[in-house]
Amino acid sequence: MATEAEVKDLLEAGVHFGHLTRKWNPNMAPYIYMERNGIHVINLYKTVAKLDEASEALKKIAASGRKILFVATKKQAKDIVAEKVSAVNMPYITERWPGGMLTNFVTIRKAVKKMTSIDRMKKDGTFDTLSKKERLQVERLRAKLEKNLGSISDMTRLPGAIFVVDTMREHIAVKEAEKLNIPIFAMVDTNSDPKPIDYVIPSNDDASKSIAIIMSEVTRAIAEGLAERKSEKASDKEGKEADAPQPAKEVKAEVKEAKATPEKETVVAEKETAVAEEPKAKAPKKEEAATTDIDLTLIEGIGPKTAEALLNAGLDSFEILSEADPERIKEILTEASSRLAHLDPGSWPKQAKMAAEGKLEELKEWQESVKGGIE
Repeated sequence: MATEAEVKDLLEAGVHFGHLTRKWNPNMAPYIYMERNGIHVINLYKTVAKLDEASEALKKIAASGRKILFVATKKQAKDIVAEKVSAVNMPYITERWPGGMLTNFVTIRKAVKKMTSIDRMKKDGTFDTLSKKERLQVERLRAKLEKNLGSISDMTRLPGAIFVVDTMREHIAVKEAEKLNIPIFAMVDTNSDPKPIDYVIPSNDDASKSIAIIMSEVTRAIAEGLAERKSEKASDKEGKEADAPQPAKEVKAEVKEAKATPEKETVVAEKETAVAEEPKAKAPKKEEAATTDIDLTLIEGIGPKTAEALLNAGLDSFEILSEADPERIKEILTEASSRLAHLDPGSWPKQAKMAAEGKLEELKEWQESVKGGIE
């Protein structure tokens, strides 16, 4: 429940100020408290409730390891968003929204790779062999790419959610996310339509103080989610170390000792049998885990729509996908939708094999090394 202190903080930041009554969107009526001097006033108790709901959802997404893309290109929001979001290591767009950023993500990744290749040229000395004019052109291209895409260079797959400041201005981003069924979180003012938004935060999206206080709360929730994920990983690592089988060297030493003392042969034989049977007992669990996990979006290049097309075609597990022919996968995607025909499934069987074997850390490292799932 909203506390008086939280509401007071939002009130002081001017979160309650809406737009002129003549510019309102009727769909925002449930979030409007009253009208004063021709301006709508937002109900801050509802803002606090919706903010808590959105923060909890963002915390879960961050804890799952997925990225959250922040979009804010308006002048009064870009610096605040860049500062707050970079602190939690999440991608953000504060310059012009690149058309097809989500729906044509493969092409955007190629532009990011171009930036990486220029950096590589500078390191290996290839850049110095270019003429002065060519160097200038490459430098300008690098600066342009850095300005527009530098903040998303670490985003190797589609985000788990997007957070938008001013849905009227960022309507293209909202439509792309809506098309791909990516959850949308947004600060929604009285002149905007809340219907396409999954998690509405009714608030003033024009004042810098209002944006700052909402962003502080959102990034705090994300930081908590990341901290939870880190602690879970640490505890899992400790558990694995505790459950590790007896080293082979110790078994060999016991065998040698048994040869010297025949009366210990029975004990050593029992230990060797226990060590040999332990992996066999654990093997079915791994297979069971692999077969039940059908989140195909873990594979680089596969989004929600693509995963749905593959599941409908019978490729409903990592094992089946790992044995599938890339050409056959391409045919399935083309038949499902012309929008999926541009995808390159060449590396998907290889990634699926790693996922089927439970090598998720190795898969993640591989995806990072090839930047985009294409070798």
